[in-house]
Amino acid sequence: MSRKLTFGVLAGAAVVAAVVVAGYAGSARSAATVTQLPSSSCTPMVYKGSGSPDFIVASDLPLQGAIRHQTIQINRAVIWALQDQGWKAGPYKIGYQSCDDSTAQTGGWDTGKCATNAHLYASNRSVIGVVGTFNSGCAKIEIPILDRANPGPIAIVSPANTSPGITTTGPGADPGEPNKYYPGGVRNYARVVANDQYQGPADAMFTNSLGVKKVYVLNDKQTYGYGVALTYSNAAKKLGMKVVGFKGWDAKQSSYEALANAIKKSGAQAVFLGGIACNNGQKLMQDIKAVNPKIKLQMPDGFSDPNANGSVGNGAFISVAGQPPKSLKGKGATFVKKFGKSIGETPNPYAAYGAEAMEVLLKAVAKSGGNRANVAKSLFGLSIRNGILGSFSINNQGDTSGSAITIYKQKGKNLLPVKTLVPPASLVK
Repeated sequence: MSRKLTFGVLAGAAVVAAVVVAGYAGSARSAATVTQLPSSSCTPMVYKGSGSPDFIVASDLPLQGAIRHQTIQINRAVIWALQDQGWKAGPYKIGYQSCDDSTAQTGGWDTGKCATNAHLYASNRSVIGVVGTFNSGCAKIEIPILDRANPGPIAIVSPANTSPGITTTGPGADPGEPNKYYPGGVRNYARVVANDQYQGPADAMFTNSLGVKKVYVLNDKQTYGYGVALTYSNAAKKLGMKVVGFKGWDAKQSSYEALANAIKKSGAQAVFLGGIACNNGQKLMQDIKAVNPKIKLQMPDGFSDPNANGSVGNGAFISVAGQPPKSLKGKGATFVKKFGKSIGETPNPYAAYGAEAMEVLLKAVAKSGGNRANVAKSLFGLSIRNGILGSFSINNQGDTSGSAITIYKQKGKNLLPVKTLVPPASLVK
């Protein structure tokens, strides 16, 4: 089936980017058994199975702003996975709605929108689970609301959250984490991506391999950015590198020239930008390179969309969890080939994670007996064999056993894989 991407604007209290796959648009079956989520946050339900859906799975992603190209692609991958499963989870027929947790004003995820969306899912008994979020800060708002849902809790599976404190204690986690996100006393969250206790050290290992002796570490003052910057910094010191600066940047600042001069004066050979591109990352990179053109730029997966980075990101090293898309085998290789053909380009590394998050959620729904609380319970200890990301399991905290991190180099609008690393326990703990 030929599939094309169209964009639109849905009426409501907020502007929502509508993602519709041609051939699906207007093709939803009768939905008498489910109550759709409102158009103020979500697109109309899509369903291509027989009869009527029994439940709805919603995706929750920021569909506006600098990383929109990337999240739209993840959204399409989620639909691809649902279609691949025949719009079913075991005996249950599943409809799908795409929900936006961003606003035009913020140009990215929004705290109020994340809370609003979570309350919508929690109060709608047709919602059996959620694929999301993209940003760790948004997840920390939504998880407690979904954990208290009645009946519930509602399972949420993320393709992209990497903040350690959502699931575990230790490096990168804040006091009270992760227990404060589960007020219902039970876990309802899992992720298919390795957390920053792996990503930060892998990034540091790569920096060290470049022969760098002095590194300057920045963070965007958000949950994710600070956490990955901290785990990177800790690992860099263990590897014998000198961290000559650890500072936050203000996303609303119009110039970073003073910061760039401080970085140059420190003698740093490389700078690590812990954060996300939409927090004025492009301007930050421009100012750093303008003052010191030879300095090496390295970033975590918050900069994994070359469209958001712009041309200044060319030559920068960017980490993303897991194997490169073209290194995936079996079902993963099929996904890259077929999904890539449908979008007309090599999938962004996180597209496969979106598809896998849906696959994990559908497997949990299939084991649930149609009970929301059982969906969440079924996530833990769940094993995927020969899935899109290969074979892995979800532990009792909600973390994946997959701990590989790939370093890419940006070239134009592409990320070219350079090296895949698995950090040793000595750097992770």
